[in-house]
Amino acid sequence: MSPGEMFTHFGSAIGGLAVIWAMFQQYIPPQLWEHVERYTHKLVSFVNPYIQIVFPEFAGEKLKSSEAYTAIQNYLMENATAGAKRLRADSIKDSSQPLILSMDDHEEVTDVFKGVKVWWSSNKTTPKNMSFSFFPKTEERRFYKLTFHRQHKELITQSYIKHILTEGKAIAVKNRQRKLYTNNPSGKWSHVVFEHPATFETLAMEPTKKQEIMNDLIKFSKGKDYYNKIGKAWKRGYLLYGPPGTGKSTMIAAMANFLNYDVYDLELTAVKDNTELRKLLIETSGKSIIVIEDIDCSLDLTGQRKKKEEEEDDDGKEKDNPMKKMEKEEKKGSKVTLSGLLNFIDGIWSACGGERVIIFTTNHVDKLDPALIRRGRMDKHIEMSYCSFEAFKVLARNYLDIEDHPLLPPISRLFDETKMTPADVAENLMPKSDNEDAETGLRNLIEALKEAKELEARNKAEEEKRGKAEKEEQEKKEHGDEEEVKESGASDKEVKENGVINGGVAAKEVKESGASDKVVKENGVINGGVAAKEVKENGFAA
Repeated sequence: MSPGEMFTHFGSAIGGLAVIWAMFQQYIPPQLWEHVERYTHKLVSFVNPYIQIVFPEFAGEKLKSSEAYTAIQNYLMENATAGAKRLRADSIKDSSQPLILSMDDHEEVTDVFKGVKVWWSSNKTTPKNMSFSFFPKTEERRFYKLTFHRQHKELITQSYIKHILTEGKAIAVKNRQRKLYTNNPSGKWSHVVFEHPATFETLAMEPTKKQEIMNDLIKFSKGKDYYNKIGKAWKRGYLLYGPPGTGKSTMIAAMANFLNYDVYDLELTAVKDNTELRKLLIETSGKSIIVIEDIDCSLDLTGQRKKKEEEEDDDGKEKDNPMKKMEKEEKKGSKVTLSGLLNFIDGIWSACGGERVIIFTTNHVDKLDPALIRRGRMDKHIEMSYCSFEAFKVLARNYLDIEDHPLLPPISRLFDETKMTPADVAENLMPKSDNEDAETGLRNLIEALKEAKELEARNKAEEEKRGKAEKEEQEKKEHGDEEEVKESGASDKEVKENGVINGGVAAKEVKESGASDKVVKENGVINGGVAAKEVKENGFAA
C-alpha cells in the first residue's frame, strides 16, 4: 500500500469516528451521557495518579471576579512565568508597572513547593451561544488548573494553596499604584496618583525619634493577630502637632511611603453631617492612612462645648418664611459634631475594614478637646518641633550632598541659641542658581540664623518692655483708685466736725442761722428740708 493510500484510509477513519462521535452526542440521552462521563472519569482516576484543581476567573451567580484567580495570576507572573514559552502582555489599571507579562492560553509551567513539583496551566472555555444573532458574541472564561500527585494532596490543599493566595495578594499590594483620595461636596471620594517622594531617610528629624516612629509603624502593620487577641480594631491614631513649617505633611507622606498605604485626605468642611462622615469611612480601603489636617481650623471642635443659644423670636419667623430658613441652613455649613467625629475615630463603625492609620495635624494642640486626642483615639503624640542640628545635617545631606564642612560648628552653636523651622532651613540651603555651591548655602543659613537670633532678642526685649509698662500702668491705676477712695470717703470724725450729714444741714448750722429748735420742729426742716411730720405721714425714715 502506497503512502498516499495510507493517508486516504487514515483520513476516512478519522472522519468516520468524528461522525459516529457527533451522532453519539446527539442521540444519547443527557441522563445516560452523564453516567457515561462519571464512570469514565472514575475509570481514568484509577489509572491516573494525579489530581487537578480548577480556579475559574469568575465565581458566583453575578460572575464576580475571583480573588483567588487574581492572586494566582499575580503569583505566577512573579515566580513561574520565567519558564513559559508563550506569554501574554497586558496593561493592568492602577499598577506601578506599565506592562504585565502572564501565561498565554493553554500554556503550562511548573512550580516547586517544599520539594514537591506541581503543574499550572492556563486555559479558557467558550460557552455556546444559544441565541440567534447576526453579530454573535462569545464570552471567553479563563481558568487556572493545578495538577499534582495524589500523595501530596494534604500538603497542597492545606499549605501550598494558602501560600499562593497570601503571596499573590502581597505582590498585588507591592505592584499597585498608590492613590491620594479626597472627598468632594457630593460625598464621594475622588483620587489622583500618589507620587510624593518623601521618605524617612530624607525627613528632617533626630535619627532616634525617626527610628522610634518607624518601629511603631512596623509593629502596627504586623499586628493583625495581636489586635484580634486583645479585642481591638486594627487601627492606630497619630497626632502631629507643632508650629507651621515643621514638616507635619512631609511626615504623613513618609509614613505612607514606608507602609505602602493609600492616603485619604478628609476635608471636614465638605462633609454635610455625621451620616455622610460614616459613609466616607466605610468606603475607605484597608492599608490606608486617613488624614485630617489642621483639625483645630476645620470645625468648631476646640473643646468649648457651648450651650445652644436658640432665638425664640426667629423660630416663629422662619416657620412663616421657608426661604429664610433654607438660607440659614446653607450658612450653617457642615453639621459634623464632635460626637460624630469621636465615633468616626473609635466607634463601632471604625472597626469596619482594618489596617488603618488615622492622623490629625494641628498647630495649636491646646485648643483641641481632650476627648478628641486622648490615648485610644490618638495613640501616639508626635511633636514636630523646630529644626535641631541633627535634623539640619539630614537637610544638608539632602540639599547640598555634604556630610562635613568647616562651617558646621558655628551653625551648631547658632541652632542652640535660636529657633528656625525645617522649612526655613531648607529654603536657605536650596541653591538659587548654578553659580551657588554648598558653602554659599551654608553662609546663607548662618546669616538667616543670626537675623533670626537678633529678631528673637528684639521681640523678647519689646515683650519685656511691654510687660513692664503694663505692670506699671496696672500699679498706677490701683494706686489712683486708692487715692480716689480716700478723697471721696468722709470719715466719721470729719462728719462730726463739719456737721455735714447726708448732704443736709447740721443742727449747728441751723442754730447759727437763727432757727431755734422750736422753729425747726414747727417747720419740720430736717436733713435738707424734709419735715419730720411729713416723713411720718409718708412712712419714710429721717
